[in-house]
Amino acid sequence: MAQTEQLPRRTAQEGPGRSGTGPQVDTVARRMRALHARWSAPDGLAVFNGVYLTVTEELARRVADGWFPDRRAAGALGVVFAEHYLDVVEAASEGLRPPACWRPLFQFRRHPGVRPVQFALAGINAHIGHDLPLAVVETCRVLGCRPAELEDEFERVGEVLVLLEERVREELMPGPDLLQIADPLTHLVGTWSLERARQAAWSAARLLWELRELPELADEFTDRLDSGVGLVGRCLLTPWR
Repeated sequence: MAQTEQLPRRTAQEGPGRSGTGPQVDTVARRMRALHARWSAPDGLAVFNGVYLTVTEELARRVADGWFPDRRAAGALGVVFAEHYLDVVEAASEGLRPPACWRPLFQFRRHPGVRPVQFALAGINAHIGHDLPLAVVETCRVLGCRPAELEDEFERVGEVLVLLEERVREELMPGPDLLQIADPLTHLVGTWSLERARQAAWSAARLLWELRELPELADEFTDRLDSGVGLVGRCLLTPWR
């Protein structure tokens, strides 16, 4: 089936369709491990999946250890957040077209001129810039709370996500033998900031929450968010040869 049919998008008006407890963080981690075993290099989506799996496993450990002020809320946010990515992968495998924010990564995932660090950052950009604000609103609907009541968990999940960015920049940046590529590449990846993306995601989540009684405006804002994040992702995936 050609990828012409759009993946149905969860919006601020609908929750994840699960109970308040739902699956645990280690459940989504198992799904990521299954993808890791199925995909072979070179594959840009596999690069992102690998670094995201590491962070998800760390999140599961911290939830279990009581590191979060509200373990149930942190687990719910982590699961809903991860399921956005996993739902996109599952739907794409069935021939559905990914959302605009994820589309560049799926289109370029096997391009020989795109470096691993670019694939990883493009995935982080899509997941935080688009999926995270939707996940905050969905989690609030599931738990019956407002975004302000989830802010502590949001910030602590963000601290775990910092590990993802650190691993990407430390392990996936080109070595000295690729200096001619690394100089412009370093400039490109340096223009993207996880902290700014997190701040924008929190602002978007608060706005979507306030628009929950105005579904047309909420959908329009979500569409604009999707396309804007996708444009940034396409820039991050600029081929170098």
